[in-house]
Amino acid sequence: MKDDSKDPFDEGDDGPGSLLRQPKAVWATAGASVVAFMGIGLVDPILPSIAKGLEATPSQVSLLFTSYFLITAFAMLITGFVSSRIGGRKTLLAGLALVVLFAALAGTSGSVAELVGFRAGWGLGNALFVSTALAVIVGAAAGGSAAAILLYESALGLGMACGPLLGALLGDASWRYPFFGTAFLMAVGFLCIAVFLKEQPKPARKTSVLDPLKALGHGGLASAAVSAFFYNYTFFTVLAFTPFVLDMTPYKSGAVFFAWGLLLALFSVVVAPRLQARFGSLKVLGGSLVLLAADVLVLGYGDHVTAVVCTVLSGAFIGVNNTVYTELALGVSDAPRPVASAGYNFVRWFAAAAAPYFAPKIEEWSDLHMPFVVAAVTAVIGAAVVVVRRKALTHEAEDHRTEHATRDSVTVFAN
Repeated sequence: MKDDSKDPFDEGDDGPGSLLRQPKAVWATAGASVVAFMGIGLVDPILPSIAKGLEATPSQVSLLFTSYFLITAFAMLITGFVSSRIGGRKTLLAGLALVVLFAALAGTSGSVAELVGFRAGWGLGNALFVSTALAVIVGAAAGGSAAAILLYESALGLGMACGPLLGALLGDASWRYPFFGTAFLMAVGFLCIAVFLKEQPKPARKTSVLDPLKALGHGGLASAAVSAFFYNYTFFTVLAFTPFVLDMTPYKSGAVFFAWGLLLALFSVVVAPRLQARFGSLKVLGGSLVLLAADVLVLGYGDHVTAVVCTVLSGAFIGVNNTVYTELALGVSDAPRPVASAGYNFVRWFAAAAAPYFAPKIEEWSDLHMPFVVAAVTAVIGAAVVVVRRKALTHEAEDHRTEHATRDSVTVFAN
């Protein structure tokens, strides 16, 4: 008989020590993942500098995020197709090579249009890498998939924290230097993967481009994706639009988002699992989304000090949400984890592309407060989807744990 009180998404592990006892291949992949996630927040503290240096408006500069995530969203449909044919190791290396190339080219840009185009190529490389990295970590990590997810979220949080800091340190001299710095670090990641990671077994069945879309026919996965879509709009309003609102020097802005990233990492890895164990995943997710909505609303209407505090505090709620959404995407449906997660990410990354573009546009059409009002509303909608679709998000999830655990032992392609 099933224990109904048990959270179906709490897969457990061998103890806290298991997170640190990992093979070299896992650490190499996780280390490269840190740099990959650094690329997302890298431009945060230098957005005003880029706008000034290239004589561009905030809405034009925001296209750096939009092009990046729009390509990332569509690339989710082909990452499984590619990795299931050439293997995880080659997919990781191909993604890293593209990031090195386009990050370096971004540093040479002479116009916003060039920079936006190079960021799009960067997004393709990052999609190939990031979409395969978690799969490799899940397949090779000690301690089961729960430990693998926490390790992946640790890399995400650390990358999100260090990205703005690196952007500030290098960007204080020139907005071009952070791009060259990222290219160098990703080249180091390329070498680490090439040396320490051996090719993993290929899945028995090759993934088609349409498989992720078909997976979204599952009510639970579709509900998770829709909820995450609205949440991501809020998330990337904070990440991409707030630097213009704070209007600080690269150093100060970098410090704010470094503190934001530290909270994100802490709450992803340490706090979220404890809250899930006590209250259950869906209650934690719904509550965190509502608190995030309140936080961004205060951010939009508060004074400068309040805006700084709320920006940092939002990292805590974002960290919790990231961990729970990842577990939902990987475990809620009966589809193979790589396929289910590709479909989920295909949906949610569209919001990451939309928010950086629409937030400054909404400000132009109304006032400075309205982008945050919209962001608060989207977070509440995300929470409402969780509440309304609760049964779909939990139905048969516990049964899928064993099925996914078996697949983890033979396949390594998931995001």
